[in-house]
Amino acid sequence: MTFRERARELVSRMTLEEKCSQMQYRSPAIERLGIPAYNWWNEALHGVARAGCATVFPQAIGMAASFDDELLKEAAEAISDEARAKYNEFKTFGGTSWYQGLTYWSPNINIFRDPRWGRGQETYGEDPYLTGRMGAAFIKGLQGEGEYRKLDATIKHYAVHSGPEKLRHEFDARVDDKDLYETYLSAFRYCIENAHPSAVMGAYNRFRGESCCASRKLLEDILRGEFGFDGYVVSDCGAICDIHEHHHITHTPAESAALAVNCGCDLNCGKAYEWLMDAVEQGLVSEDTVTRSAERLFEARFRLGMFDDDCPYNSIGTEVIECEKHTALNLRMAEESMVLLKNDGILPLKKNIRVAVIGPNADSRDVLLGNYNGTPSVYYTLLRGIQEACAGEVLYAEGCGLVRTDEQSGSALLREAVLRAKRADVVVMVMGISPRIEGEEGDAGDSFDNGDRIDIELPAVQKELYEAVLKTGAPIVFVNVSGSCVSLCRQQETANAVLQCFYPGAMGGKALANILFGETAPCGRLPVTFYRGVEDLPPVEDYSMENRTYKFFKGDPLYPFGFGLTYGEVTEKWEDENTVILHNGGAFFVGYTVLKFVNDPHKELKDFRKVPLEPGETRKVIFK
Repeated sequence: MTFRERARELVSRMTLEEKCSQMQYRSPAIERLGIPAYNWWNEALHGVARAGCATVFPQAIGMAASFDDELLKEAAEAISDEARAKYNEFKTFGGTSWYQGLTYWSPNINIFRDPRWGRGQETYGEDPYLTGRMGAAFIKGLQGEGEYRKLDATIKHYAVHSGPEKLRHEFDARVDDKDLYETYLSAFRYCIENAHPSAVMGAYNRFRGESCCASRKLLEDILRGEFGFDGYVVSDCGAICDIHEHHHITHTPAESAALAVNCGCDLNCGKAYEWLMDAVEQGLVSEDTVTRSAERLFEARFRLGMFDDDCPYNSIGTEVIECEKHTALNLRMAEESMVLLKNDGILPLKKNIRVAVIGPNADSRDVLLGNYNGTPSVYYTLLRGIQEACAGEVLYAEGCGLVRTDEQSGSALLREAVLRAKRADVVVMVMGISPRIEGEEGDAGDSFDNGDRIDIELPAVQKELYEAVLKTGAPIVFVNVSGSCVSLCRQQETANAVLQCFYPGAMGGKALANILFGETAPCGRLPVTFYRGVEDLPPVEDYSMENRTYKFFKGDPLYPFGFGLTYGEVTEKWEDENTVILHNGGAFFVGYTVLKFVNDPHKELKDFRKVPLEPGETRKVIFK
């Protein structure tokens, strides 16, 4: 029998109460049918998350900066190996629990339309095409391409969802059809048509008055009708209760549960489906509709091989977790995630110099990991990477706290940093923000706006530190660590080099050192526009794409989408609209990303290619 036929046969033997119970993310065991308990909630945004030690790759926004979808697919394959290994081991306890399963709620393919949104770090940036390409690669790597699914990938958050965090449970996003299809739905469609994800997660907010998790237009008409999606839909956590508690579309949990199931939401993360039996008894939803959802969910479980001893992924063991192959892959991804924004010739540095490493992010593990992360057993802070790579002396000073320092300790920290800078041949200032400032509602403890930011400035205490070090006259290499755009106007004006280091994963320090000391040439490109200030942007609550992202921004960005320098000279000579000649005139091997844009009716990315170029090499690239 097919997986679908097996699901139908099994569900046909369930009572209504049993079917309803299996539509909750914490699905209880049905012992009489041999069905073990299963928790559907698992995370793998940039590594197996919240389940112990794992290879922690750069945050998603950093992997997007690689513009290397083939490398991203390899990373996802490594993540899926580690996820399967953990699942196989956890099963030896007689069953699995939270964060120990095979159904992963990743990737996040929302469009990063405003740099103030705290969760933008989880995305692949502001461009729908880049997001679609990278999302599809990640899905293929997670799920595999055999008869069985290696894991289930879940694309989220569907749809028209990108902040503000403090309003997400009640906000009604309204956009015209042009922005809806061109921007907000484009990556979902691309991923569904090209990578066939198992699941889609509905968003918290409303869209045109309907809850996204209970929208007939979004879930039935567009997702299943227009896009041909044939998997299952899961709600974001608590989103069904939001329907009556915050959106005030319904009045009771039973009404909310019925509305969601009738509109095609099969699985509930939260408690609302505990009232699904009541909803059937009240005539709000039919048993046939419940059966349809239960069958979709069990088809997925059968396809994952949960009930089969001969599933080929059952043999993957824990020796793959943080193995040498995955660590090497992680280092390469971290190197490709970093973007050189300015270089007056100071980089690469000589190894035998005296370096002062200054800044609150230099020795921080938080900034390596981003959010929705696993735990690395070995990790390189940015300071450690420099210390191990430099053949000269490395001086270190924290300089200040991330966002504030009390007056007494602050004076000492700042003065120490100035003294270190005066002794150094070059200062590497490692500053920026962290997941403590930007993130999901409730997670970013130092955020000024529920995980979002109110501006894109460096924290004031860091600005003071920068100016004090600048006055010493020492050459400055400024390393900005963030998951989003930070205004670096002052650094572009005064620093000798500027490097954007997104949350770079466990190997981040080693990757940064390789770039600083010339072991590797930088090759990342910005997946988001770096603006000069928020005064150039519309309000966060305005979902129109007017004056947003590189496509529609009318101002002068500090660094445009797709910008990124390397060492030496790589030239592009376009022979026609689809053919480009690349030449590497420098002394470094470069993994060069060539971007193909069109300008009809506005500038838009249509293709990209990562091209390896040896020193002196010339290559022709032909786009379709």
